Amino acid sequence: MPVRPPRPPLPPLNALRAFEAAVRLGSFSKAAEEIGVTQGAVAQQVRHLEAFLGLTLFRRLPQGVEPTEAAQEARPRLSAAFDALAMTVQELKASHAGRALAIAALPCIAQLWLSPRLPALQQAFPGLPISISAMEEPPAGRHDSFDLALFYLAKPPADALALGEDSLFPVCTPALARALRTPSDLTGQTLLHDAVWRSDWARWLRHVGADGIDAGRGSSYSLYALALDAALGGGGVLVGRRSLIAAYLADGRLVRPFAEELPSDDRLTLLFPPAGKPHPQRAEVVAWLEASG
Repeated sequence: MPVRPPRPPLPPLNALRAFEAAVRLGSFSKAAEEIGVTQGAVAQQVRHLEAFLGLTLFRRLPQGVEPTEAAQEARPRLSAAFDALAMTVQELKASHAGRALAIAALPCIAQLWLSPRLPALQQAFPGLPISISAMEEPPAGRHDSFDLALFYLAKPPADALALGEDSLFPVCTPALARALRTPSDLTGQTLLHDAVWRSDWARWLRHVGADGIDAGRGSSYSLYALALDAALGGGGVLVGRRSLIAAYLADGRLVRPFAEELPSDDRLTLLFPPAGKPHPQRAEVVAWLEASG
């Protein structure tokens, strides 16, 4: 007879993970997006867990699902367990001296700010593997494994590092700029928009007092890099963010037709994981990025 009885049987980890995400996010579809599976896969994993436990965890409603009281009560402890598990795995990875430095970044920052700096960064830190993940939102606590994250934040947290002020102003090719003397000349030009920062034109035009220009007209792109490509190709005028277009201004591919600029509401910010053993070269890389910003 064993002195210590075995642990009770557990349901599959994938089922617990799907359940925890669905309760925390309040949606099977949002849980599927976070985990990287289909909504049907999350629903199936939840059904498996309900069968294992012999109880209902979600009320199926015409417009989505609603966790039961038992599910809501269990979720905080299960979330804490997954956080602890993720932290343990992160610490195991951190114990490997040759592991990659993992950087998460907004797609436009990864493409237009970080990628141009990578050759110099790798030259400064030879032999350091670097992993870059493009993400639309900053990593959520301990659920995402990263060493550094780069995002635009209006109010950076106390433990973050803001890399400097930023500003917005129209940019275009030198050929288009020849037709632009004052902001009112934008009336006959194609305005280029990033879908996320769709209000940038209205904000800048209001800032300079340019009335009578439809700030919503023109072409919209789902990625800032696509809108920038259109501007580089002479397809219109884009509201540029200084931190993302500095290199194009420096080499003359883009110019500023007007002197007026609008201070940005947010700042390019370096974020750090909330806990765990940091990468052994993180502090040096942070200092390098701060100096290059």
